[in-house]
Amino acid sequence: MYQFFSFNFIQFVSVPKSWERLEIDILGKDILDTYLAQGKGVIFITGHFGAWEIMGKWLGEYTDLFAGIALRQKNKGANQFFQEQRELPGTKQFYKREKSIEKAYEVLEQNGVLGLVSDQDARKKGVFVKFFGSFASTPKGAAIFHLNTDAPVMMGACIQKGFQKYQIKLTAVDTSIKDVEYITQDYTQQLEDYIRQNPEQYFWFHKRWKTKLDSHVSKNKK
Repeated sequence: MYQFFSFNFIQFVSVPKSWERLEIDILGKDILDTYLAQGKGVIFITGHFGAWEIMGKWLGEYTDLFAGIALRQKNKGANQFFQEQRELPGTKQFYKREKSIEKAYEVLEQNGVLGLVSDQDARKKGVFVKFFGSFASTPKGAAIFHLNTDAPVMMGACIQKGFQKYQIKLTAVDTSIKDVEYITQDYTQQLEDYIRQNPEQYFWFHKRWKTKLDSHVSKNKK
């Protein structure tokens, strides 16, 4: 795991110079095309899995507008570095709690792709869904954006297949039942399936199950 993320950080730093040398196989691009043709924008979910930054770069090049919501780094130098690396041509980034909700809706109104990394502990604001058999507080923003806009939701993962070789998989998220928990569980399960196939490519450093369901329920009862 450490070797994988060390290599991918170096790869991330080397973009865009190394971009043309990368071999990227795209599966499910037709789903993205179909969703964009609806004109409602696309809610694009991924997790801290594989080379998610590489996938963001591809989305920025492939679509007219791709914007992601990020958490501002406490270190100004680090924050500037990551912002410059991510805001390559075709890609925008805005920060949580800095009018990010309004900006997110603007992206969808412009038929853009809204990128959300939705696999960190969401504390009391999250919805509890199963992740590897245990309940985990999960960001529910993607589901809420869908319920408010009817924009389609999809899941993406960028899997490293070899040296400078990647496979991007794009899949639909089931929104047939208009329920936050149902939608969140669907994309969380998809992420789990990817991780089970390539566990070394998941960022296990996060305290994913930090917020306990029992403590959350007991606090709400007080």
